[in-house]
Amino acid sequence: MKITLDSPARAPQPLSPYYSQVARVEQADGSALLFVSGQTAEGATLAEQSRGVFEALEALLGAHGAGLGDVINIRTYLTDISGLAEYAAVRGEFLTGTPPTSLTVEVPRLFRSEAQIEIEVVAAPAGG
Repeated sequence: MKITLDSPARAPQPLSPYYSQVARVEQADGSALLFVSGQTAEGATLAEQSRGVFEALEALLGAHGAGLGDVINIRTYLTDISGLAEYAAVRGEFLTGTPPTSLTVEVPRLFRSEAQIEIEVVAAPAGG
């Protein structure tokens, strides 16, 4: 097993130098798993922030030869669970295949105080 920690230059950069955006875990059989750090985005509404987060996730996964269709687990943190339907509508625009396993919880606050949502994913790229 080989682990590579990465913050791809062509993707959104971390808000702090104390973590990497992606952990790529390569298995002995040639397959890989990608663990993507929680992402937030700017925007006035939950829908705008959600779109920004999914766009950031696309860029981070794309830098490792994967896409949102390779996501096998998604964890979503909302500061107000009453926005679940608004978030779900945006999520449905980006995750169009078989839905991944999922966790969605309400939290009192996120790292960025203006953030209404943070999402982290695990992906299994089809090509390894």
